[in-house]
Parts: sequence; C-alpha cells; structure tokens
Amino acid sequence: MMIRNTIMVSGLAAMVSAAPAFAQTEVEFWHAFTGRLGELVANQVETFNKSQSEYVVTATHKGNYSETLNAGIAAFRAGEQPDILMVFEVGTATMMAAKGAIKPVYEVMADAGAEFDPDGFIGSVKGYYTTNDGKMLSLPFNSSTPVLWVNRDALAAADIDPDVDLSTWENVGGVLDKLKASGNACPLVTAWQSWIHLENLSAYHNVPFATKANGFGGLDTELVLNGPVQVKHIQTLGDWAKDGKFIYAGRRNESGANFRSGECALFTESSAGYAGIKDEATFDFDVRPLPYWSDVEGAPQNTIIGGASLWVMAGQTDEEYKGVAEFLNFLSSPEVQAKWHQDTGYLPITQAAADLTREQGFYEKNPGTDVAVKQMTTNAPTENSKGLRLGSFDQIRGIIDEELEAVWAGDKDAQTALDSAKKRGDELLRRFEQANR
Repeated sequence: MMIRNTIMVSGLAAMVSAAPAFAQTEVEFWHAFTGRLGELVANQVETFNKSQSEYVVTATHKGNYSETLNAGIAAFRAGEQPDILMVFEVGTATMMAAKGAIKPVYEVMADAGAEFDPDGFIGSVKGYYTTNDGKMLSLPFNSSTPVLWVNRDALAAADIDPDVDLSTWENVGGVLDKLKASGNACPLVTAWQSWIHLENLSAYHNVPFATKANGFGGLDTELVLNGPVQVKHIQTLGDWAKDGKFIYAGRRNESGANFRSGECALFTESSAGYAGIKDEATFDFDVRPLPYWSDVEGAPQNTIIGGASLWVMAGQTDEEYKGVAEFLNFLSSPEVQAKWHQDTGYLPITQAAADLTREQGFYEKNPGTDVAVKQMTTNAPTENSKGLRLGSFDQIRGIIDEELEAVWAGDKDAQTALDSAKKRGDELLRRFEQANR
C-alpha cells in the first residue's frame, strides 16, 4: 500500500512539474505578407515569443492588403476580430471612421503602462498615423517609398553606361529609346501604378492630389489628380506604352517577377523590393531615387510612404492588450527595426533605428540602401507631400487602375482618363463623407 501511494504521489508531482506554471495569453495578429516578407514576419514573432513567457503571438496570413482589411472588417462584425490587424496606408481613413472597432495605440500603451514615445518615429511616417494633435492611432510597421531599380547588366548589354544619370524622367526617356533600339523587350515596368505614378508623383512635385491637404483637413475633400503635372506624366507613360518602351504587367506587383528574372531593365517599385531582388536576382543591380520632371519648379520635394500600420482592435481583454503593448514595443525597438529595415528595404520607422543602421555600417557596405531614407527626409513635408487621408481609397484606387489601363491600351488619352477618375472618385468621397458625418 505504501509503495502504491508513493508511486501515485510521484506521478502527480511529475505531472505538476511538467505543466506550465501559468497559461500564456494569446495575441492574434493578422497580416498580408507572403514569400520572403512572410518568412521575416514569422521570424519576428518567433523571436518575441522566445524572449518572454507571458504572451504568445500567433501570426496568420489573410491574403493581400485589400483582402486582409476586408477579413478584419468581417471578423469584427462577427465578433471574432484579431487583437492586431495589418492595414495598408490607404485604409487609414476607413479605420479612423470605424468607431468602436479600434482601440488607438496611444490608449493601449498608456493603459498598459508601457514606455512609448511617438516623437521617436520619423516625422513623415508618424504624421500618416496620428491625429492632428499628435496622438498615434496605429503603429507604423512596414513603411516604404517608391524608388527606381536598375538592371545594370541590361543597360550594359544595350551599350549604355550602367552609371547613366536616371534622376529625371527626361533622362529616363532617352535611356528607354536606346534600350528599345537595342532590341530590349522590356525597357520599363512598374508596380503599384496609382501609388507611384499619381500619388507619389504629385507629392514629389509638390502638387495636390486632393483638396483639403490631401484629405487631412476634412472629409469634404475632392480629387485634383487631373492637373497639368499628372496629365503630362501619364500621357508620357501612355506614349511609351504605345512604343513598347513601357510594359504594363498588372495593378499590384506582378511585374516584380519580370524584373527579378532579369527580363526588364528599369523598374519603379517600393524600396521594400530589396528583400526579393536581393534574394532572387542573378544580375548586377542598383537602386536610384525616383525620377522627377526637371521642368516642374521645386521638384523633387519628397515622396510619401506606402506599406501598412498595425491597428489594435476593440473588444479584447486587459491581459490581451498588455500583450499587444509588449509586442508593439518589441517591434518598434531600435534593434528589431534596424534588422527589419536592413533585411527588407522598408524604411526604419524610428530615428534610433536609422542611426543604429548607419552605426553598424550597413549603408556603407550596401550602397543605395539609404536612397529611400534620404528621399523621404531631405525636405520637410508640405500639405501636398505629407500623405493621403481619403475615405474609400482602396475602391478609388481600383477606379484609377481602370482609367490608367485605358491609357496604356491606347483607348483614352491621359486628360480624359484622369478627368473620369476624378469624377468617379469624387462620387465615392461624397458617399464616405455622408456616411461619417
């Protein structure tokens, strides 16, 4: 009997010792990354989970940016929302208007007693995700800006100096002529056509994309993307498309595969293309600033960000919010941000991360990787160049895509297409304004 009791006690002791001392609080994080970026996010989550024992973050891919936003909205309506939702920058106005659906980051951090300094974030990044009085609504996560990627081997094959000046669109046009004459079948491609060739084009040349400081000044904003600078640029691209010097491959980043395979010579894309290009390209490449039109006074001004921020959803427990605060602080720490910036090409969202990257000698060892940072910070943002805050902008981008495709196909001239984009987009802005008064 004694032996039996001893065995039972020993067994219970073993079971107790094998069990965790307490249950970890789960923090659910939905994101839009696949491929190399998806791997890097998974690494961040794993590192955080191993760094402490109170919380466990579970990361789930929910599709592209639009699909992830829609999944988050649907989940909230069903009462099944995640703790953290990645939302691309054009969804900012939609999230701000979603009263009761989100808990602002500044409240999450304050309630958790977390040390958090919004002034540590780079101004051009911070301004996108803060209230007019500087309170941070969502945490900047992956912020990028468009640049020009160059296949140096393709230029050399066309007997063009790989170091040729590509700072202006006028110079790019001359290089495209030579590439086409040499038999190159893909002189120029682009990703994210609206973001790069209208939204950033406008900011970079310090002309408005919309009234009311591009929507920051109120919901009663109207599109003005059909001005002389925008029309000239889109018409030029349309002419290049007709001549086979600009190849259109899709609305998102379908053309990235064409560039990474070595097929195309020049590629306007996000600075975050660095991760995939570095991983896949077998040719000599470099990165240049986004070109500008030299005849526009004051250009170049500064480009604006793309990418996404992390929104905290309403309806979670206090413990979950504490875990969220811990995770967001981890993601924005200088060491984590510097590594993210160096691995991906996304901007360092804090000045401390940028300084650490420079101290580590990364920019010196990898020339050109600081192009995006310089492009964003050389000039202080103006009302025309601090970003966009427009309701229903995901849908408006869809309209812009349709109209631009008509230009590339030769079915419309730039003025007609952009006038139509303005008219159709303004209708959506009025509906958004009425719904959120």
